[in-house]
Amino acid sequence: MRTTSSIPTPGTDFPRIRRDALHTLQMNLGYLCNLACTHCHVEAGPKRTEMMDRETMDVALEFIQAQGIRNLDVTGGSPEMHPLFCDFMSEAKALGVHLMDRCNPTIIEEPGYDWVPQFLADHEVEVIASLPCYTADNVDTQRGKGVFDSSIAALQKLNAVGYGKPDSGLALNLVYNPVSPTLPPPQETLEDDYKRFLDDKFGIAFDSLFTIANMPIKRYAHMLLREKRMGEYMDLLRGAHRSENVASVMCRGLISVGWRGYVYDCDFNQMLDMPLGGGDAVHLSELIDTDFEQRAIAIGDHCYGCTAGQGSSCGGALN
Repeated sequence: MRTTSSIPTPGTDFPRIRRDALHTLQMNLGYLCNLACTHCHVEAGPKRTEMMDRETMDVALEFIQAQGIRNLDVTGGSPEMHPLFCDFMSEAKALGVHLMDRCNPTIIEEPGYDWVPQFLADHEVEVIASLPCYTADNVDTQRGKGVFDSSIAALQKLNAVGYGKPDSGLALNLVYNPVSPTLPPPQETLEDDYKRFLDDKFGIAFDSLFTIANMPIKRYAHMLLREKRMGEYMDLLRGAHRSENVASVMCRGLISVGWRGYVYDCDFNQMLDMPLGGGDAVHLSELIDTDFEQRAIAIGDHCYGCTAGQGSSCGGALN
């Protein structure tokens, strides 16, 4: 494991945790993205070339069947930019698994990606779309000039095929990340603000808002170190730790698979090269029939980002 000032060391005092039953397979299809956001813990961008191969996708489909996985959660980068995205999602849908796409909505506005909304709707994919604020200045500061306008146009296109509409069965959830090194505000209150503003200004409807704390790793860690605020932010996370959140952290029922097929306890551990359970690197193909319940979870100081305040997970606040 690497040990730099931006990466937690094994000597953490974060509480030890173990797994419950496995229900979600999260897969990072690659780091290619049309954006290079300042908060991105994956350091994704337009020049990244890492991409999952077909063999690993086939292993994942086998794993889903063997383990009775209920949710397939795909992420990136922009997962829709993977040339096998449609094939993989279609084959997973045929297995009866619930599909989730962590979508950077601006991809819909890129040339050649106008198919995305209808494909997602046809396959009843739950869309989890990044919109770190409902004002243009904050979004463009974090994600790049023009991203807010592009995101609004994309969300309107998702609404046009039924996403976010009552009784459509097509879930559209938005994701908020703080711009500054602070904890997210109360999720329920912010969701009300988002819904009121986006409906009044743009006629946009969505189901839920997920508030997620920025993790002090990768690109966001580099920013904190550059601004000499890493210690301040870590003190904030530690000071806001709530022990009751530990029981609900996402890693207890999820495993994360990197683009090369190696397995981690969560997406954040994947970016820190912390293998599943803190042991040696293990490929998904070696775990087809594994019983995950009660196995140890690899932890570090960054885990305080998931338990601070109202808590934070891929599904938003924990309480």
